Amino acid sequence: MALYKILLPKMGESVSEATITKWLKQPGDLIDEDDTLLEIATDKVDSEVPSPVKGILKEQRYTVDQTVQVGEVVAIIEIEGQNEEPVIQQEENTAPEVTVAEEHIDLNIPGVDQLPNTAAETASSPYENALRFYSPLVKNIARHEGLSQDELDRIQGTGAEGRVTKEDILAYVAQRDSSSMPHKSIQASTGTEAPKITPAAPSQVHTVANGSDEIIEMDRMRRLIADHMVKSVQTSPHVCSFVEADVTNLVLWRNKVKDAYKKREGENITFTPLFIEAISKALKDFPLVNISIDGYNIIKKKNINIGMAAALPNGNLIVPVIKNADQLSLVGLSKSVNDLAQRSRANKLKPDDTQDGTFTFTNIGAFGNIMGTPIINQPQAAILAVGTITKKPAVIETEYGDMIGIRHMMYLSLSYDHRAIDGALGGTFLKRVADYLENWDSNRVI
Repeated sequence: MALYKILLPKMGESVSEATITKWLKQPGDLIDEDDTLLEIATDKVDSEVPSPVKGILKEQRYTVDQTVQVGEVVAIIEIEGQNEEPVIQQEENTAPEVTVAEEHIDLNIPGVDQLPNTAAETASSPYENALRFYSPLVKNIARHEGLSQDELDRIQGTGAEGRVTKEDILAYVAQRDSSSMPHKSIQASTGTEAPKITPAAPSQVHTVANGSDEIIEMDRMRRLIADHMVKSVQTSPHVCSFVEADVTNLVLWRNKVKDAYKKREGENITFTPLFIEAISKALKDFPLVNISIDGYNIIKKKNINIGMAAALPNGNLIVPVIKNADQLSLVGLSKSVNDLAQRSRANKLKPDDTQDGTFTFTNIGAFGNIMGTPIINQPQAAILAVGTITKKPAVIETEYGDMIGIRHMMYLSLSYDHRAIDGALGGTFLKRVADYLENWDSNRVI
């Protein structure tokens, strides 16, 4: 028998290490190709490491909670062959899928084992924009059986966190085939009924205390968020400034172009890329807001990388980053925003997607809030929040005198680190963002 080394894969340019959070397989276990061996975690996102080969897990090189460098050997698998020296796997160029691991289920169904199930063979899979993670084997079965993206997304999974397993998709295919043949009744060879086509509900672990109060243990991400927020408040003396902006021109422009844009691009244009463009312009005007602090040193950032706070379905928060936002067109910003938002909700962000932010934007108006005082996302020095856009009576200055009109109004707030950003700089920067939004070109072509 030969030995095969499993390396910790690359997870993005700025990610050099990860912590092992769980082993899914133990020494002596039989490993199939595409089986998940272990789960790992970086600062904010969880990933899984699959096996590219079939064999027996011989050795775990690290234990749970140990930190491992990218490229280090995490496990050794015994495979068929006569090599005396361990075979080292080729280093992956892409990050692993960010998701919760599932247990592989092996079913002896004719034709399935002949399907390709490696990541390399599924690079051209049509299911890249799925609502959730699917293993390469599940994608190949779906493609082989002609399942549409909508069909695949609506299958209820029985794996961990609602993951669709090999058994689930085969049962669905068997049920679908039987429903198209009314005079025959065909069951999946598993002997189980086909899964219902309804979304899987997220699970939580609750502990009841004293028969009335309920104790809910924080999951790993919530603990990281809690520690990060406490550290931020302890590190930075927060100051918050507010302005109110008349965004009527911006709202009317978006209403005018949104249908044509969706028809042309196949996706919506939201207010978020419009806000981010204004923020990027203001950061170029005031580069001393696009900073971090190291002791008594101010580090002025060359790149403008805007973090976009996104709420996850489980109630947690994550901040994917739009790199070099100032260099993107409005179409490019819109596509980046939609892509990151969709992958955030589907738990498919890569570790590098949350790294290297220099400034953060959060839209609290999405929850009906008019204003707020967000906490700075360390090691950045400022965070901007926008409230809901509301129709209000306002004074309009004209060449014929003042008049009252119905306008689309919005509050913007900026929390900033008073160690480096004083009220004059913070307030002027915030007003500049508002000016860009208020002076939106109603005739702009996108």
